[in-house]
Amino acid sequence: MSAIPIVALDVADAEAARALVRLLGDTCNFYKVGLELFSAEGPSTVCWLRDEGKEVFVDLKLHDIPSTVHRAARSVARLGASLLTVHASGGEEMVRAAVNGANDETGTGTFCGVLGVTVLTSFDADTLRQAWGRDDALEVETEVRRLAAIVANAGGAGVVCSGHEAAAVHGAFGARLGVLVPGIRLGGGDGHDQRRVMTPAAAAAAGASWIILGRAVTAAADPVAAMRQAKE
Repeated sequence: MSAIPIVALDVADAEAARALVRLLGDTCNFYKVGLELFSAEGPSTVCWLRDEGKEVFVDLKLHDIPSTVHRAARSVARLGASLLTVHASGGEEMVRAAVNGANDETGTGTFCGVLGVTVLTSFDADTLRQAWGRDDALEVETEVRRLAAIVANAGGAGVVCSGHEAAAVHGAFGARLGVLVPGIRLGGGDGHDQRRVMTPAAAAAAGASWIILGRAVTAAADPVAAMRQAKE
């Protein structure tokens, strides 16, 4: 599989995160620290993962004025994170501020790529239209490509989008933008609260650079076996 698997540490505290990382061992080298864990434990879990030799995706979906986002991105990059998310809908100036902050003399010797979140996988066309106050014939793929252009123009490393839009983004931007695909489930698995899901192989075939493995692995009866299945 060409897409790099990232396991989501969507757990309540550092103890649970460390237990999962130790359970998965060498089967996973890249982890996502999202809002729940970062809010509970702050930067410490990111630092611990780096000390364990793991790569870290900090999924905070920053969306604020450019100067604030610049400083926040700089702080995350200095922790040694490999990837950081912002909302592409924050606009080109904000995304560019994040890119500049994430690469502002971090001193870590690592590159922190900024990814722009386009349309959440919990949204379909109807829910997106309602959230954005649109009454036209909104198409998710069109909106994803529009937001991806903002990220590309701002120098971002890639975008976050459903696997169903990954091929369109990859076709439009090629190597200019990496594509991170959440909403991954294993064959026959539960989609949970995500409406636009895809298997690891299908996401990779669509052009995904990274895939997020959440409950498909972490809630499995045997997380190690599920991780191995996802990497086949």
